[in-house]
Amino acid sequence: MSPDEIRRQLEFLRDMGIRDLYVSGQAAAPPPETFTPRRPEPTPTAAPPPPPVMQPSNLSLLPSIEPPDDSMEKIRQDIGDCKRCRLCEGRNKIVFGSGNEQSPVVFVGEGPGADEDVQGLPFVGRAGQLLTAMIENTAKKEGIPLQRPDVYICNVVKCRPPENRTPMPDEMEVCGQFLYRQLMAIRPKAICCLGSTASKALLGTKEGVMKLRGKWARWRDIPVMVTYHPSYLLRPYNQNAKREAWDDLKQLLHFVYD
Repeated sequence: MSPDEIRRQLEFLRDMGIRDLYVSGQAAAPPPETFTPRRPEPTPTAAPPPPPVMQPSNLSLLPSIEPPDDSMEKIRQDIGDCKRCRLCEGRNKIVFGSGNEQSPVVFVGEGPGADEDVQGLPFVGRAGQLLTAMIENTAKKEGIPLQRPDVYICNVVKCRPPENRTPMPDEMEVCGQFLYRQLMAIRPKAICCLGSTASKALLGTKEGVMKLRGKWARWRDIPVMVTYHPSYLLRPYNQNAKREAWDDLKQLLHFVYD
């Protein structure tokens, strides 16, 4: 199109009232926008990574707390050569328990000592000899035909803690599940807790033996008597405690065998 023709077209459009023209192939410039400064948004803090998924331990897992048709023999088999906690590292023998597995009374102590670790039997050292004397002498004086083999004796933990220290909570938790099964398999008429560790394990209390002894408590509807551990009674300055322990035992035996 010549310049003259373009001029004529523009004049025609102007006569038609058209004032703004847009060149083909280009977009019209948008009207200027009002610019309001904005505060920079804070950089979002990255969420902490999720904790790593713990892989199953190579150690043996505990069986069900109440397996069907449980028995003492099944419990022994489930314990096996137990390596479920650190106590296995220094033990010589697992001390499962001993005595009459149909006994109406079960004595529960803290854990094996050096003599028990060697023989694999509970309460065979000095404290065990005292416990035997307490059971048999008290029964004899009260006219109850009872010998130590007639009762069942076990501990909260089945392996000796290093230097006879008090068992740690996680150690008590692992072994305590086997103790639970032992008590449920025997279903005694009463339980005697020897010392604070046994009473804490079964009763879940923080109170000491002096406050608990001589009073009946309950573990899963089974009456529980708390008394002193025989090792405490071996100390020469605990003569009053000996008399109290014999009173506790007398009350226990009459409850069970009368």
